[in-house]
Amino acid sequence: MDRKRLPIGVFDSGVGGVSVLRELVKLMPGEKYLYFGDSQNAPYGTKGLEQVRQLTMKNIENLLEQGVKSVVVACNTATSAAVADLRKKYPDLPLVGIEPAIKPAVEQNPGGRIIVMATPMTLRQEKFCRLMKRWESQAQIVPLPCPGLMEYVERDHLEGEDLQKYLTELFWSVDHEPMDAIVLGCTHYPFARTAIEQVVGRQVKIYDGGLGTAREMKRRLQEAGLLTGNRENGQVIFENSFSNPDKKNRERKLCEKLFAL
Repeated sequence: MDRKRLPIGVFDSGVGGVSVLRELVKLMPGEKYLYFGDSQNAPYGTKGLEQVRQLTMKNIENLLEQGVKSVVVACNTATSAAVADLRKKYPDLPLVGIEPAIKPAVEQNPGGRIIVMATPMTLRQEKFCRLMKRWESQAQIVPLPCPGLMEYVERDHLEGEDLQKYLTELFWSVDHEPMDAIVLGCTHYPFARTAIEQVVGRQVKIYDGGLGTAREMKRRLQEAGLLTGNRENGQVIFENSFSNPDKKNRERKLCEKLFAL
């Protein structure tokens, strides 16, 4: 079979990677996509490094067995834990991970105060520490661990009093000085963007890494000669790790809802 016709695999620990999938489809609408969310084992951000690495490797192997031509690791925690190992294991695979969009936030707000929202594990990883050190001389970068925020998205709670209370308490620890920008360092967080803006104000610029990741995947597919070039809309298939049929179906419907936002 012509490899060009194979789908692009998109992996996340749950439904958050749908925010990256939307950017991929906007940029490459003629491609086929196979999205897999490991919601059975979510959240990844509170697990240990080795456990996340093993889960990520296993799920990427599953996508490759289903015949994807490339893989987007649309999860900051999984990227930090496993992308280096995945590149060693699959050197010829067009593979792109995601990372917090600190670079554009700093470049567009030089000298500013930039809050980086992410899971506790992402903030602990060496990959994030290196990224922060690379830019900390050009802006004040403030890491903000957000345990529990991705669960709001997984439960389809994108607004409401509970989320507003959670976010208000979360930002209380960093709002003693003005914020110039916020970096959403988890792919779930763009779905809470409206709620975040209601707490911090619309004057604070918000960044996420979805578009940059999509552009990098397109570049790698072009380089490998694997873009279909189709002008018609492709296909998106949603799968997840739940074994219970009701949970599996509910998760698929949530992905479809988020994709359509």
